[in-house]
Formats: sequence, C-alpha cells, structure tokens
Amino acid sequence: MSDPQTPEQGYTPTTTHAEWGAGEPRLRITRDEERTEYLLDADVVRIGSAEGNELRLADTDPVHATITHDDRDEYVLTLHGEGDTSASAGTDGTHQGEDSQTLRTGAQFSAGPWTFVFAREEFADHGRPFGGRKGGEYDDQELQPPRPDYSDDASAADDRTT
Repeated sequence: MSDPQTPEQGYTPTTTHAEWGAGEPRLRITRDEERTEYLLDADVVRIGSAEGNELRLADTDPVHATITHDDRDEYVLTLHGEGDTSASAGTDGTHQGEDSQTLRTGAQFSAGPWTFVFAREEFADHGRPFGGRKGGEYDDQELQPPRPDYSDDASAADDRTT
C-alpha cells in the first residue's frame, strides 16, 4: 500500500515548516579524497580539533566553528577561526554578525582544509514554500503561512542538554 502523503497520491506540500529538527539536517564533509556525513542531532555542535567537541577534525582550530539549532528551528553557523562561507553579509535570512549565517541546503563553509556543505530535506528547510522550487528560482511564489511557535520544542531540547 502506498503512502497517501506522496505526490503520486495528490499530496502537495504547502509549507517548509515541518516538525522541530525534521529533514535530517546534516553536514557533507570533504577533504582531498575523504568524504563523510555528520548528522546534526545536537542543538549545539562544536567543530574543531579540541577533545570534547561534537565533531573533531584534524588541522582545525580547537573550536573552529559552532552550529546552533536555534529556537526558530534554524541551524546557524558561527565561524570562530579562519574560513569562508557561501553567505553574503546582510542577506535576508542570515543571522546578524559578520561570521554567522543561517544554513540552508547547499550552504558551504570551510575550516582549515575541510569543506562543509549543509543539507536538509526541502520540506523542512524553512526557506522554500510549497515543497521546494516551483517554477524556477525567480518565479513568483505564494507566501507560506507564518512559522509555527517552536519554543516548547526548543525548551524541551534545552532541558535534555542541561
């Protein structure tokens, strides 16, 4: 039996406001010939060479970057060490601060010799209404409904980490 929520059954997503933390948010990490993925399943992920970091990588600063799952269900990168990002400062959807950016699918950054690409299923990525691109990048799209209040989910996640 097929899932009634599939496009084949006539289901059309109307929002990218999925459940808190949905969409398998993850980093695709490369260096030379090395390739791996890291699931962002903690509300704070410290990236660097220091013992105790959630994601330890050689040839990076002790705490080179931090990714925070914020109370709006966004994943926010803050670079503490040298590195590049694909975000333009001042772009809508980018958090304040020269070294911070809201991560959307395809966002890239670097730390030392490592390159990271953020991925999250489009149905949960908050930036694309109606299940992703519809009609091309510059097509007019209807606005999606306001973002749900994720504060209870964020508080519950905070309680689990303290």
